[in-house]
Amino acid sequence: MSWIVVRARSDVKVERSIRETMGMLNLTRVNHAVIIPENPQYKGMLQKAKDYITWGDANAELIERMISERGRLVGDKPITDADVKEATDYSSIKEFAAAIASGDATVKDMPEMKRVFRLHPPRGPKGWGGLKRTYVVGGALGPRGEDISALVERMI
Repeated sequence: MSWIVVRARSDVKVERSIRETMGMLNLTRVNHAVIIPENPQYKGMLQKAKDYITWGDANAELIERMISERGRLVGDKPITDADVKEATDYSSIKEFAAAIASGDATVKDMPEMKRVFRLHPPRGPKGWGGLKRTYVVGGALGPRGEDISALVERMI
């Protein structure tokens, strides 16, 4: 399994350890997203920065769309099936995305691919929905579970 993590808030006036944790997650700017494997170390990092990020379970279709539309190689070139075939054991973006979603592969398996996905701000009338409250009470922060798909779809 994998998680999609999106940074929602800036790090102005943030405790240094939280800022460093977001840096370790490669979330250096607002509206940046990363795909990380589901393990206890990353879970602790997410809990540390929960007031500035949101995350949820990744599915293969969403990862495939993120890689094909917003993924970039070094040099800011878009990613194609040929690039994936050349750099990994997978023959297409779809197979690579399915492997990432299942936990068999990570984004790091393709070294030329940038690990950060630069997304648009959320489109639509709701926008983020409140940057100071958790998702459970109608805001934008913290764990979302499967509902991360709807947010990332609006941001791609």
